[in-house]
Amino acid sequence: MTAPYASDPNASRGRLYPEPESEFRSPFQRDRDRIIHASAFRRLKHKTQVFIEHEGDYFRTRLTHSIEVAQVARTIAGTLGLNVELTEAVALAHDLGHPPFGHTGEDALADLMAPYGGFDHNAQAIRIVTSLERHYAEWDGLNLTWETLEGIAKHNGPVVGDLPYALAQYNARHDLELDTHASAEAQVAALADDIAYNNHDLHDGLRAELFSTDELSELPILCDCFAVVDGLYPGLNYYRRRHEALRRFFGILVEDVIAVTRANLADLNPGNVTDVRHAGRMMVQFSPALWTDLKQIRAFLFHRMYRAPAVVEMRKYVTQVVRDLFPLFMERSDLLPKQWRKDVEEAQDETALARIVLDYIAGMTDRFALQQHNVLLGSDPADRPPGV
Repeated sequence: MTAPYASDPNASRGRLYPEPESEFRSPFQRDRDRIIHASAFRRLKHKTQVFIEHEGDYFRTRLTHSIEVAQVARTIAGTLGLNVELTEAVALAHDLGHPPFGHTGEDALADLMAPYGGFDHNAQAIRIVTSLERHYAEWDGLNLTWETLEGIAKHNGPVVGDLPYALAQYNARHDLELDTHASAEAQVAALADDIAYNNHDLHDGLRAELFSTDELSELPILCDCFAVVDGLYPGLNYYRRRHEALRRFFGILVEDVIAVTRANLADLNPGNVTDVRHAGRMMVQFSPALWTDLKQIRAFLFHRMYRAPAVVEMRKYVTQVVRDLFPLFMERSDLLPKQWRKDVEEAQDETALARIVLDYIAGMTDRFALQQHNVLLGSDPADRPPGV
């Protein structure tokens, strides 16, 4: 049953460029399908989640992460009576703006772009779906609905203060009401992101042998999960034991969000999606007790995984790759592919050129960025880790 505060596709605020409606797909379904067929979505297959793309076939990439986020988001949205298609569209698109090498690449590009308006992966996602996907005859971008664009831009909450230029440029044309919260569907996508990466980073950290199962079994929430598994399946195989515990951990996070969100919505009693946007707080949340426990788990992951010596060494290496490529393309824009050089010819100043170079580098996959560095510069950064 659809809740009164769910986003209604029949009441969508529409698209920047009007187009006939589909006879058999809702506007939000079309958005989801366009995102899945986008070039940027396919490139997520070879973009970093935590480990660089070539480091192992079993580790998550941005693509597998996005699919897991969408699966969690659909479950939560369906249970809460929200629009599942809009939730899924936002979930699938939420990481489109990530450059190669994950947050490490983002940090490097943010530093390089500081004189030219900065860089933010959420703003870059908006730029991708409104401008850089250039396949349609009548417009640049995917011409998504207002609701999907709103969700991509502010699923983590209102965006205020100095806006990243990529978001500011589009918002000037198509007001996304950045100072309010997003729909409940977009908020679900945001929490599904937290659930997915907290769960799968534990899996990937174990596979990379950055910490042990015994260490996990001492952490909040997880200690209870392992105790339940050991009670039900004494002597269970090592790999099955940790999988059973982690899937229970996954379920606890999902159930907590559903319960807390239901209570928040019952307290607010919103009559429509606008009431959710103007509630002044997020409706989709973890409980304070679980969030306290989860912060301990995140601190563990930060120190044992995200800042593990091998990961830090790789971060230094790929940071230098980005720092080498950016000035090279700024100085030698003739090295850009032919379809990019037309934009360069129209660039009015250094800022415009920098933003073109940014778009090109941010769109690279891990493997392509490494290949380009090797081909164009003929050498590797001095701190290249073994095996790269």
